[in-house]
This record gives sequence, C-alpha cells and structure tokens, in this order.
Amino acid sequence: MTEKRVVVVIPAYNEERTIVEVIRGLKQHGFTTLIVIDDGSSDRTGELASREGVIRLRHILNRGLGGALGTGIDAALRLGAEVIVTFDADGQHDPNDIMKLLAPIEVEEAEVVIGSRMLDPQGMPYRRRMANWIANVVTYLLFGAWTTDSQSGLRAFSSRAAARMHIITTGMEVSSEIIAETVKNRLQWKEVPVKAIYTDYSLSKGQSFSVGLQTLMKLILAKVQRSML
Repeated sequence: MTEKRVVVVIPAYNEERTIVEVIRGLKQHGFTTLIVIDDGSSDRTGELASREGVIRLRHILNRGLGGALGTGIDAALRLGAEVIVTFDADGQHDPNDIMKLLAPIEVEEAEVVIGSRMLDPQGMPYRRRMANWIANVVTYLLFGAWTTDSQSGLRAFSSRAAARMHIITTGMEVSSEIIAETVKNRLQWKEVPVKAIYTDYSLSKGQSFSVGLQTLMKLILAKVQRSML
C-alpha cells in the first residue's frame, strides 16, 4: 500500500495526554500525512499536535465526533487521498493494525474496512463488550447491517467510498451512520480483527449509559431523516 496516498484522520477533543504519542506512533509506522481535527478543545491538544508537524484543523466550538470526522474526511479528499484511515486520539489503537485494514482495499476485496475489536476481544471489559453488542443490535435493526463492532473508530475507506458517504450526524452515533452509508451505497465492506489498548484513560473516553441512550435517540432521528431524503 506504500504506493497509494494514505491519509490518517484523527478526531481529537481534549486529548493532550495522548495526542503526541498517537502522532509519533503513526509516523514511526510510516504514516506521515496526518490530519488532526481539534474539535473545540479547551486544553493544549491543538498546540501539541501543531508542534508535531501534522495538518491541524480546528473547530472553534465542539461539534462532536461526527462533525470532526466529516471535516477530516473532506480535507483528506481535497488532499488527494486514495485511502483514508480514521484513528482515535485516545491511544487505544495500535498503528500496526492499519496494514490489516489497507490490505483488502489494495487487492480490491473491499472499499470500506472496519477494524473489529470484537473478533478477538481479549482484555476488553465485560461491560464494554455488552455495550458494543447492544450497539450492534441497534445498528442492525435500524439500518439492516450486522457488524461485530459497529462502534469501532479504526476504519479505512477508499476515496470512492469516502466521497459517496453523506454524514448528517455530529456525535458518536456517526459510527453506526457510517455502516448505514456503506450499505445504502452498496459498497463492498469487510471486518478485520484489531486489538484495543485499554487503559484507565481510554476506558474513561467511552460512552456512559446516559450518553448511550442519547446516541440511541439520535440514531432513531437519523433513521427518520434518512427516510425523508
């Protein structure tokens, strides 16, 4: 995949504790075109990212994960990316896993690849497994696509797939919306196993029960909006 232009999109909101390590880890693995979306952070996330020589885009106000991904993906397409990778800023992803996502796109087996933590969930807390399973069921019931890890933040898209996606959500529900857009546009997709690096910090960035309920309501609203388009 080295002959293709891979752009990594990193949405970041108040991630000063991990953003430098994430950027340097990606660069050490050969990924040098990085876009960090500073999503209205109130800490030094943007400043630290800029010092690492990445492309930094800033939202004045916090728009949410969906808004940050939308900004980053659009920017990557304008840069001429052939493949776009989304990568969380909290340190839970292993840069080594990116090559697993790129391989199916390289051989044209898929246009969208989801890195699934649930295919090998060693070390994943039980509560996190249950939350993921519920999200998978909701995604299936609303959008008709079954995935083992609908909420994964580690994904890869061909430029064609990314350009065809119409993201209307702004929060964490965007992960399910990406699955919905993949199905709607009849894009070839597959899952590959990836590992998650769980720390107290990365676990604290996950959805709480109340946020999960809000996400569910937003997904239902998104389903209604899609039916009207």
